[in-house]
Amino acid sequence: MKKQFSEKYKPQEKEILKILGSFENKGQPLGKGDRNVIKVFPLGNETINIKSFKVPNLINKVVYNFFRKSKAERSFLNASYLLKHNIGTPYPVAFLEQDNPVFFGKSYYISEHQAVDLTYRELVENPDYPERETILRQFTAFTHNLHENRILFKDHSPGNTLIKKTENGFKFYLVDLNRMDFKDLTFHERIKNFSRLSPHKEMVAIMSDEYAKITGQPYEKVFGLMWGLTEKFQMKFYRKKKLKQKLKLK
Repeated sequence: MKKQFSEKYKPQEKEILKILGSFENKGQPLGKGDRNVIKVFPLGNETINIKSFKVPNLINKVVYNFFRKSKAERSFLNASYLLKHNIGTPYPVAFLEQDNPVFFGKSYYISEHQAVDLTYRELVENPDYPERETILRQFTAFTHNLHENRILFKDHSPGNTLIKKTENGFKFYLVDLNRMDFKDLTFHERIKNFSRLSPHKEMVAIMSDEYAKITGQPYEKVFGLMWGLTEKFQMKFYRKKKLKQKLKLK
């Protein structure tokens, strides 16, 4: 088994491995778990999340064994990178992989359980959510900070940002971290990173207004590109959804 623990949790390695051994039969499920399964477990006075990734197909079993880091390892490394740059994410505890000389098997990413008030998805589904515009503007500044730190979060979607209200405003935590690029981003790449977040034009208008204020770019330029890329994503998303539904009916 390949494994790596953060220095903070190395003293509890044996206890965590024991918890992991009971993953299939114990723990509180979090979310639907269609592809990957997330469960919550107590660890002393703390609570941890364990994410069990779906076993990859035959080709990826070989790829992950020899040529590419697993989703679990990338999640661990990316979380560490985010925290190093003062960007919110649940604290990484460990990652573990089960494999053999040829094929990659099960993998797990473990993090601290982060208590929050909502996800970005609530802002999409509830137009009357308290302080919604304030949250959107602060979230836009958070995303701009990501970009300034040369971080492209490829899964920047409604369920992957956790939000907590604090005395100093709102704090944001990224989850589902295995797909990230670290590079200088063009203006187009930065704006495109907002395109998966909301189908609602008024939300895109608020984020565009705040991004324009932060960057000094004209609002019309920011909004035109952000809304155009959002519409393009939504069309592609619903085409794919309809196709899946048709295939299921056959």
